[in-house]
Amino acid sequence: MALVLYERLCADDRRPSPYCWRARMALAHKGLAPEIRAIRFTEGDKVAFSGQAKVPVLVDGDKVIHDSWGIACHLEDAYPEAPSLFGGPGGRAVTRVFNHCIDQGLQKALGPILIPYLLAVACPEDRAYYRQTREARFGLTVEQLAARRPVYMEALQPQLEPLRQRLAETSFLCGEKPGYADYLAFGEFQWARSVCDRDILAAEDSALRAWRSVMLDLFAGLARSVVAFDTAA
Repeated sequence: MALVLYERLCADDRRPSPYCWRARMALAHKGLAPEIRAIRFTEGDKVAFSGQAKVPVLVDGDKVIHDSWGIACHLEDAYPEAPSLFGGPGGRAVTRVFNHCIDQGLQKALGPILIPYLLAVACPEDRAYYRQTREARFGLTVEQLAARRPVYMEALQPQLEPLRQRLAETSFLCGEKPGYADYLAFGEFQWARSVCDRDILAAEDSALRAWRSVMLDLFAGLARSVVAFDTAA
C-alpha cells in the first residue's frame, strides 16, 4: 500500500517546515517509512489533489490527509497496534491544547526571527514569493525583521520557559518516552536548525539542549540525517 509524505523543500535540499517535521517524527514513531516527495513554496499545485496547497500531505493508500494534526490523528487511528502518539483519548485532547499553544506561542515568537534566515536558504525561484507573503504578514520588510532580531529573541524567552520547566522534571515533554507533544515542540527547533546559522538557545539552556540532542538522535538519527546548520548539535 502506497505511503507518501509531501513536505517542504528549500535550496541545498533543506527541509525546514516545522509542520512537516511533526509528521515525519509521528510516522517514525509508528514505525512507518513513507516515500518522501518534497515541493517548493511555489509548487502548491502538486498537492492540489488534497483540496488545498500546503504541506504536509500524507497519502496512505486511498486516503489523503493534509494538516499535521490531521496526519497525527490518522496515524493514531489507522495504526493502533504501533506505539501511541497520545497515550489515549485524554492524552489526545491535552496534546491538542499543546498544539494550539505551540502554534500561537513558540511558533509566532520564532517566525520574525527565522524569516530572514529562511529567505536566504529558499530556492531562488521561491524567494520573491516568500518575501512578498511574509512581509505582508508582518507589515515589515525582511531587512526590518532582521534588524529587530534582539527584540524578538528577548520575546522568545517566555515561550521557552514552560519547556524548560517540564524538561527539568523528566526526560521528555511526554514523560519517560517521547510522544506527539515532543514532536510538536521539536519541529520548531528543527525549523531553526534547518535555516539559521545561529543557535536560538542560550548556553545555559542545558535541559532544553539535552532534550533537543536526544530528539535529533531518535529513529536512527532521522532529524540529523537532513541538511542543516551544525550550530544546534
